[in-house]
Amino acid sequence: AGTAGAQAPTAASAPFSLDVAGAVENLQAMQSRSSALGVQAVTGDLDDIHDYTIASAQAGVTLELTAAIRNRAVEAFTEIMRMQA
Repeated sequence: AGTAGAQAPTAASAPFSLDVAGAVENLQAMQSRSSALGVQAVTGDLDDIHDYTIASAQAGVTLELTAAIRNRAVEAFTEIMRMQA
């Protein structure tokens, strides 16, 4: 039981800023893939249109999630600043 408690903090020890930066990089990669597949679809070079549809949906959902996380972070920062005033 003592070992599990000692390992929990190390599992979450990565800074939040690195998590956010990684999420933004992931979003950019998904959007790039979606754009590339979109160009292939328009030029007729794409064999399966489902690949583009899936990539586009993933990029859209990831963008919405990233925006929601950003909004929550701004709300939390605003609340912290309000408490200090």
